[in-house]
Amino acid sequence: MSSADGTADGGIGDGTRAVRAGLPEPVKYEPTLPGPVFAAHFHLPGEPTGPYTYGRDENPTWTHLERAVGELEAPGESGVETLVFASGMAAISAVLFSQLKAGDAVVVPSDGYQALPLVHEQLRAYGVEVRSAPTGGDAQLSVLAGAKLLWIETPSNPGLDVCDLRRMAAAAHEAGALVAVDNTLATPLGQRPLQLGADFSVASDTKGMTGHGDVLLGHVSCRDPRRAAEVRRWRKIVGAIPGPMEAWLAHRSLATLQLRLDRQCATALALAEALAAHPDVTGLRYPGLPGDPSHEVAARQMRRFGSVVSFELPDREWAERFLGALRLVEEATSFGGVRSTAERRGRWGGDAVPEGFVRFSVGAEDPEDLIEDVLRALDETAKDAGQRRPDSGPRTA
Repeated sequence: MSSADGTADGGIGDGTRAVRAGLPEPVKYEPTLPGPVFAAHFHLPGEPTGPYTYGRDENPTWTHLERAVGELEAPGESGVETLVFASGMAAISAVLFSQLKAGDAVVVPSDGYQALPLVHEQLRAYGVEVRSAPTGGDAQLSVLAGAKLLWIETPSNPGLDVCDLRRMAAAAHEAGALVAVDNTLATPLGQRPLQLGADFSVASDTKGMTGHGDVLLGHVSCRDPRRAAEVRRWRKIVGAIPGPMEAWLAHRSLATLQLRLDRQCATALALAEALAAHPDVTGLRYPGLPGDPSHEVAARQMRRFGSVVSFELPDREWAERFLGALRLVEEATSFGGVRSTAERRGRWGGDAVPEGFVRFSVGAEDPEDLIEDVLRALDETAKDAGQRRPDSGPRTA
């Protein structure tokens, strides 16, 4: 973990590490970050014993990115292996399907990412038992007995509940289970699951890690070389590989990760504080907010609390009118980008959230401008609701 002054493990700060992670040794007249290598095959005379043989197996551009992500996931450690994938779901699937077989049981969060139920269906079709429980209160431990793998998502998406990673990992290992953590919302600069006891740290790097809304990517980091080899084999079998351009763009984007996150997290906290005072907002969640139900646990294991704030408005129409009234916020389904986005999450049908539930991803805009836009949109929506409902009385907090 970092020291009180924000210095990361290994003796340098997060910003310094993010800027320099994964760069090759300097060579005179060569670029500091080599461009993407577009190659389906490589010169390969004799026995195929070198690092690069075929484009589905390895690529020099992936190598630089994987080293960079590994340095962020576990600073100062040499034994961590990272593999990049074509998307976050490809990374998630690689861990689940490489580690589980017919007759095994896996414990997943019941309030996790909306696409996970699709994976659950496939796991059951392969003979894997899928159990679920909520993230909050470490409830997944109640259904852990006999499981092969515990899959954790903290903070959960979209509800932003948090579980105690150290406790969960210790209990799972005591019970003989592996632990995988979806760290998408936090990123390695928010929390480091491997240092908190997890066997796998998994993320959709489409979100905060790359942060510009222009790359689909995912990664898996793991200390155990055997487990890493199993994940690698799965990647090769299904061909869930990133393009070299996407990998290069991701590596380039990591240089600003600390700058982006610090701005986004500070603004997210300020926005959460402003929303807490608004009479039309209920169900507000942000782990960095001192009054949040998850704050105490989050503060023990998270170094930054993320860019996502969730809250509820009175109903579906209210939420949609609010989103339509925003001027600085794009209505989109991703999060973690430099441009703020928001959506009524219930429109997808896969999350157990109220119709007026809003997931808000804070970008890198000036905090004052963003908060002013949000409060203005809320007030305009409330005024419009009052005009449409003549019999409505004054609203109270």
